[in-house]
Amino acid sequence: MSWDQQNPYQQNPYQQGYNGYDHGPYGGQQQYAQQPYPQQQQYADYGYTPAPDQTAPLPLVEPDSPEPAPDSTAVGSRSAGRNGWAQPTAPGAEQADANESDPNPRPKPPARDRYFDTLRAVALIRVVTYHTFGWAWCGMVFPSMGIMFGLAGTLMAKSLERPALKVVKSRLRRLLPPFWFWGFFVVLAMLIHDWMPGWEIVYWIVPLGDPPGNAWGTQAWEILWYLRTYLWFVLLSPALLWIFRKAPIPVLLLSLAPILVLNFVWSGPDNRFGSALWDLSTYLFCWILGFAHRDGVLQRMKPALVVVGSLAAIGYGGWYAFSHQADFGTYDLDENPLAQAFWSAGFVMLLMWAKAYFKIDFAWLTRYKKLDRTVTIFNARAVTIYLWHEIALVLAVPLIDQMWNVPAFEKWLPLDSQWFMFGVGWILIAVFIVACGWVEDVAAKKKPKLLP
Repeated sequence: MSWDQQNPYQQNPYQQGYNGYDHGPYGGQQQYAQQPYPQQQQYADYGYTPAPDQTAPLPLVEPDSPEPAPDSTAVGSRSAGRNGWAQPTAPGAEQADANESDPNPRPKPPARDRYFDTLRAVALIRVVTYHTFGWAWCGMVFPSMGIMFGLAGTLMAKSLERPALKVVKSRLRRLLPPFWFWGFFVVLAMLIHDWMPGWEIVYWIVPLGDPPGNAWGTQAWEILWYLRTYLWFVLLSPALLWIFRKAPIPVLLLSLAPILVLNFVWSGPDNRFGSALWDLSTYLFCWILGFAHRDGVLQRMKPALVVVGSLAAIGYGGWYAFSHQADFGTYDLDENPLAQAFWSAGFVMLLMWAKAYFKIDFAWLTRYKKLDRTVTIFNARAVTIYLWHEIALVLAVPLIDQMWNVPAFEKWLPLDSQWFMFGVGWILIAVFIVACGWVEDVAAKKKPKLLP
C-alpha cells in the first residue's frame, strides 16, 4: 500500500502534529501511593485549601518496585485489642474470620490502580478506532491524547521522588528500545522504496524532532509526534515540577497561556522546533494537571470550583472547534490545537479530580478475570500497540484484498465493511503484541514474555 509523494514538512505549524494521528500510550507503566502535599501555602483566591498533616494515600504502587501490603499478622500491628495493640495471629486466621463475618467480602484492592489502567486501555482502543474510521467526534467523546499526557505527568511526578537524572535515564530506557526495534523495519521499508535520508536521520535514534521519512511510509511514521512530545516533557519535568510546587494553582492556570500565545499572537517557526512547540503547548496543562493530582492539589480544591472551571474549559474548546470549522475544514480536535487544549484540559481535570475526591480505584475489575487480564495486557504493551497499530491497519487492506479471491469469504464475510477491517486490524495487533511486545520487557529489564 502506498501514498502519493509529498513533502511532510511543507505544512502549516498549526497543523504539524495534528494530522489525524492522536494519542500515544507511553505514560509509563508505574503507579504510586499518594503522599501529602508538602507546602502549606494559602490560596484563598483560588478556592484552594492546604492539606492537613495527614492525607489518606491512594492504593497505587510502582510495578517495578512494588510495595508489599502491610502485614496484619505482625507483632505490634494495630487492632481492637484492650491496649490498642494486637498479639501475633496465626497466618490466615484473620482472613478466615473476616470471611466468616462478611458473606460477600469485597475483592482485595489490586497492587496497581485499575482506574488509571482502564483509562489507558480505553484510550488505546479509541486511538485505533479513530485511525480506522476517522470519526471527528471521537476526540470529543474521549480525548485520548490529553488523558495519556495527564497520566504520564502523574507518574513522572511520582518518579521524581528519586534523583532526576536516574528517572530521566529510566524513561529513556523504557521508550527508546521499542522505538528502535519498530523503526528498524520502517526505515528499511522506506529505503527499499527509494527513500534517501539526510542528516535528519539522527531523529530516528533520539526523536527530539520529527523523524524524517518519505511519503510511502507516511502512515507509519506520522504517529511519532507523540513520542517526540512525550520525550520533551520527560526532559523538562524536573524543572516544571520545581516551578509547579512553588505556586501550584497559578502555575496550573498559566500552563494554558502558551497555546493562547501561539494561536493569537505568534505562531512560532515553521520547522521541527515549531511543531514541537505547538504540541508541547497544547498538552502542557494536562501534564501539569498530572503533577497536581500526584501532589493532592486537585483533591483539596473546592468541588464547585473544579466542576465549573472544567465545564467552562470544555465549553470554550467545543465552541472554538465548531465556530472555526471553516478554518480547519472540520470540527475534529486533532486539527485544532486551541480547541484540543481547552477541551482536553476540562475533560482530564474532571477525570482526575473525581479519582482523587471520590477515591475511585476500580478494584471491582479484579472480579472479572478476562477483562482484568485484557487491561493488564494493554498497559504492559502500550508502546507496542501504539507503534504497530497503524502498520496493522495498513496490512489489513492487502490481506482483505486477497480474501476476495476466496469464493466462500466473498459470499459470507463483509469484506467491504470498515468494521471488518477494524476486526482484522486488531487480530494483526495481537500478532504484533506477541511477536514484538517482548522488547518492552527487555527495555524494562524484565524477563521477556510473549504475554505479560
